[in-house]
Amino acid sequence: MPAMRVLVVEDDEGIAAGLKGHLQQQGYAVDVAGGVAAAWSALRGEHFDIVLLDLGLVDGDGHEVLHRLRRAPDGGLPDAKTPVLIMTARDEVAARIAALDSGADDYVTKPFDPDELAARMRALRRRAGGRAQATLRCGDVEIDPAARSVLRAGRPVDLSAREFAVLLALVEVRPRVLSRPQIEARLYNWDNALESNAIEVHVHHLRKKLGDGVIRTLRGVGYFVPVESEA
Repeated sequence: MPAMRVLVVEDDEGIAAGLKGHLQQQGYAVDVAGGVAAAWSALRGEHFDIVLLDLGLVDGDGHEVLHRLRRAPDGGLPDAKTPVLIMTARDEVAARIAALDSGADDYVTKPFDPDELAARMRALRRRAGGRAQATLRCGDVEIDPAARSVLRAGRPVDLSAREFAVLLALVEVRPRVLSRPQIEARLYNWDNALESNAIEVHVHHLRKKLGDGVIRTLRGVGYFVPVESEA
């Protein structure tokens, strides 16, 4: 799902690189941590929408990351409510039960199908957002995160990957206002260089394609999508 910031905690460089590349092709912003210490440092410094967590790490067990995350205080970083999907070669029933009882939200065993993993991530994101439906509606605009498609009044709208990600980020939290840095954090990982006016350009293009009523500006604060869009 685009507009999702993902932390992959995996010490196998080949697996981590392959997973990162696959998810980035689908529009995710992906960062990689190779161990317990690196994962905890990342979670303390950045907000992530989901953590993909291996258990057998070079400097410890992934359960340590999970336990510390779930015990974190409310209202700051790390965010104790961050969804965690375990991905590990430990396929015993007892291992799955232990991970889920420790606070994991889902569990896949290696080797796994990357598309199934992405589908599970989308499901976790829906549950975290308190919705069951796969598509989102905003006035006469319909957004399908799985297909990365947008319809307006039943007609397809051609959006770039970044435009789609900006739109999805705003629609998922509506009617909350997101500042430019907050939108940037949802779209770009540590490796991305970012032009200073990138978000403004994306919003400008979205307004041209969807109409002015979908995305509003709260001057000096950021952008938002009203609950009842006038698009």
